Amino acid sequence: MSRKVRVKKQSNAKRTSVKSFVKVPFENGFQFYTDIGNYTGITATNLNEFAAMLQTIPIESVTFHFQRKDFQRWIKETVKDTELAAQINRIKQGMPAEDLRKEILSTVKHAHACSPIEKTLLIG
Repeated sequence: MSRKVRVKKQSNAKRTSVKSFVKVPFENGFQFYTDIGNYTGITATNLNEFAAMLQTIPIESVTFHFQRKDFQRWIKETVKDTELAAQINRIKQGMPAEDLRKEILSTVKHAHACSPIEKTLLIG
């Protein structure tokens, strides 16, 4: 006797990537600097913290790290999200600093709000 079971797909609006929540050890977190040797005292240990801190860190830190490709390197090598790193890498150089902050933030939030490729978990 076989029974058909119907599985209802969850809305993408309620999905979020597991990688957003995976914490790395503090010493492997992203440390925000405004220049070489000028640590802000702010460290993110997962992508949710990274996005939250990106909103408030000094703008000099955003431009410093973006020009050096530090964001992309940390996301690719430490968080292990090569697709998000590639998306950030495609952001054009030379835009006004606050626009750059918004573009990076939007990219991070969008990539982890509803990523169909990643394993996901249901929120709330």
